[in-house]
Amino acid sequence: MDIIFLGGLEVETIIGIYDWERSIKQKIIFDIEMAFDIKKAAATDDIAHTLDYKTVSDRIVNFVEASEYYLVETLIEEVANILLTEFPIPWVKVILNKKGAISRARDVGIIIERGQK
Repeated sequence: MDIIFLGGLEVETIIGIYDWERSIKQKIIFDIEMAFDIKKAAATDDIAHTLDYKTVSDRIVNFVEASEYYLVETLIEEVANILLTEFPIPWVKVILNKKGAISRARDVGIIIERGQK
């Protein structure tokens, strides 16, 4: 299986458990890998036969910008669920990075892999 990916997708949203986090938008960075067979697209050179990563990106950005979760765990599960239910992919790996969440760490986040049920 081939992998189509988005790297460093930055989105601002309300996320966090502290009062101050509920009043500001914070940057979340996503790296997303999606399994997709690209053979037909490669053979035809036709976007209709591939996974349009612009459409995927727009969907995730619009969803995350409108969300207001307390936990990054909830947000990342929702993103993975959207990808698996709205796009023709059998597997996804999502990395969510909440840079600066811990003062002594450059990066903090979660990595999940999910597949079709």
